Amino acid sequence: MALAKQAQQTIVTLDLEGVLVPEIWIAVAEATGIEQLRRTTRDEPNYDLLMHQRLALLAKHNLTMSAIAQVISTLHPLPGAKEFLDALREKTQVIILSDTFEQFGLPFMRQLGMPTLLCHRLIVDNDRIVDFELRMDNQKMHAVTALKALNYRVAAAGDSYNDTAMLACADAGFLFHAPDNVIAEFPQFPALKSFPELLEHLSRALDL
Repeated sequence: MALAKQAQQTIVTLDLEGVLVPEIWIAVAEATGIEQLRRTTRDEPNYDLLMHQRLALLAKHNLTMSAIAQVISTLHPLPGAKEFLDALREKTQVIILSDTFEQFGLPFMRQLGMPTLLCHRLIVDNDRIVDFELRMDNQKMHAVTALKALNYRVAAAGDSYNDTAMLACADAGFLFHAPDNVIAEFPQFPALKSFPELLEHLSRALDL
């Protein structure tokens, strides 16, 4: 007698900034008065260009790693984010895929119950951010591709240009808290606004 085929295992991949936590660079801009640091991947699709612009601004204004860490220490996950993540992790596995950096992301992971975070790394010398090290180009899409190759059914959510390749690669992709320009350019992804709505759509997409 043949055994019934089991449903695929499931996993969710989430962006971090703008989805679960505030935009870190915007917070730094507000704390320091350096308005040019407000630009994010919501505004600039070329991440390499964006980061080199940021590094130049940090050098110009003598902004140290410890000064940025102080700003991050005042920040907290978005209202409802911890509860949403806890509820989602009761249903399935979750990986956070972010183009942030270890030095920026770890304080938030502690507040969110230490979920798995795959991100990049800053190169810091004498308290100065002198460069950055990408773990790999387009790491979000490659991570989803690898998870699907491992026979996972993947749902993904993000808010910016740099999330759209991940959303397209996933079995189900959703924009969350996305700005109007991203929503307009990528109408194929449902645009959601609240954590209960996102939990419902992810659960439905993966039959959780």
